[in-house]
Amino acid sequence: MSGEFQVLGQNPSAQFTLKIHRGDGMAMLAMDWKNGKPPMNFVGFAIQYTDPASSQMHTLQNRLNFADTPNPKGLRMFPTSEAPIQKFRWVHFPRQAMPAGKLTYHVKPVFMDDKLKLTYGAEQTAELELTRDTYPGQLNVAYTRGFIFSQAFVDKYKTIAGLLPPESAGSLDFKPSVPYADDAYAWMGFEARAAILDVLDKAILDTDAQVRVVAYDLNEPEIVSRLVKLGQRLKVIIDDSKDHKKAGSSENKAAKELIESAGAANVKREHMGSLQHNKFIAVAGSVQLAVCGSTNFSWRAFYVQSNNAIVFTGAATVKLFFDAFESYWKSSKVADFGKTTAATWRDIGLSGIDAKIAFSPHSAKNALLKSIADDMLNSTSSVLYSLAFLYETSGPIRDAIKKLTKNADRFVYGMSDKKVGGITLQKPNGNLVPLYPTALTGKDTPEPFKSEPKAGTGTRMHHKFVVIDFNKPTARVYVGSYNFSKPADLANGENLLVIRDRRIAVSYAVEAMSMLDHYHFRVLQLEAKKSKKKLELSRPPSKPGEKAWWEEDFTDIEKIRDRQLFS
Repeated sequence: MSGEFQVLGQNPSAQFTLKIHRGDGMAMLAMDWKNGKPPMNFVGFAIQYTDPASSQMHTLQNRLNFADTPNPKGLRMFPTSEAPIQKFRWVHFPRQAMPAGKLTYHVKPVFMDDKLKLTYGAEQTAELELTRDTYPGQLNVAYTRGFIFSQAFVDKYKTIAGLLPPESAGSLDFKPSVPYADDAYAWMGFEARAAILDVLDKAILDTDAQVRVVAYDLNEPEIVSRLVKLGQRLKVIIDDSKDHKKAGSSENKAAKELIESAGAANVKREHMGSLQHNKFIAVAGSVQLAVCGSTNFSWRAFYVQSNNAIVFTGAATVKLFFDAFESYWKSSKVADFGKTTAATWRDIGLSGIDAKIAFSPHSAKNALLKSIADDMLNSTSSVLYSLAFLYETSGPIRDAIKKLTKNADRFVYGMSDKKVGGITLQKPNGNLVPLYPTALTGKDTPEPFKSEPKAGTGTRMHHKFVVIDFNKPTARVYVGSYNFSKPADLANGENLLVIRDRRIAVSYAVEAMSMLDHYHFRVLQLEAKKSKKKLELSRPPSKPGEKAWWEEDFTDIEKIRDRQLFS
């Protein structure tokens, strides 16, 4: 294993602590004041870093600045050395997402005197590796960017026009009409897209490899074209529920192409009790690879939604996927599959990593939903979640979250998506905040922000994971295609993993906080709009009754717990 997944600043002279958490393709920096509260003239943190390949110092940028600061060039981004970050936690995506070697972060406290001059305190530094594989040669966690509703996307590509098909029915034939499409797809799909395509590319090159695929959505041409190249080495199950079975659907078109290349005997359509909701690929040959998770093989999954994929290496793991595939192939009846060993927890067979997998649908005897809820209630520190459709169905997971939120000893923070209506974000204080819209759009977009593309009305946050006690030795993650609902447990074809490993738990915790911060900013936008205020950085208090920007971080119980939990 390369590098540490959590590192600390070591400067005893600095007035604050620094803890950096390794994510996959990102890092979360968490700071805390060492003794009591900061001084009133403390106005935030300046953050810089150096790439491993060079000594060039990069300064992180802030989209907010102090009120009435001259901006003759009309800038929309400001260096944190001049516009410090007024938060005790920040998720950073380096210019190069997965560099070989260590990134070195430099963090300084920033102060402002009564003449508005900025000064800087002693810095904390720490080094962290963000190399691609979470556990090289065994397991890699990967995410899509999921930031199409973002200023970063608008800065890079301005508009979604020409990048995505207008509807899935014609998406297999869609050709991008902009010259930067390849660059945009790589950025939007991030590591998950690259990892999934890499599995298929390796399968194509390994001419003796057998490949098994179960697909819910199947409308992405790069995926389908690679499956076609596998010929008769491929056996594939494609969902035929609802829209997937309608005339002209991309899934019907993909099935026709794959019947021509692999043969009718190697292509099956099914929907189990409701949906064949799996999205996995398994390769058995000279290379032994399997990939699963929440990422469908679709345009929206790669380029719009927040999703994850987990790539496994090893014959023992691949065999579990092949066994599950054969059970799905043999019978699409729920009762039949529920009796198989694939529907029970089985060890994935990784060295030094406690990980198990179970495939749905389960029988009533081996159902898992309640046991997951019970495990959440057994948490001792925190529960972070990102669960698509959570608030569309009732059940033990929602009940557990409601109960945990009332527990003063638990930090609970999460978000859920809806097919219609946008995202629901749960603040740590238990408040549920609907986000309409999830993009900043139109003439009402406040300065210094740009109008963002909506990219349709479908699901935006598609993750299905729960992180329990990420900061404890008992840290664990539940993750997969499984929607943490009764249908996912007892009717659908799904994959679900439980991984009891702190490095992996921290990775998912960083992803959770990255999304939560991104969308929580929308909450702040809505609140500012309602109160007719402009989002700006706060200067030190200068009038009676004014509070420092950091006051709530040291007086509000939830913000105190947030600050202390991550730092």
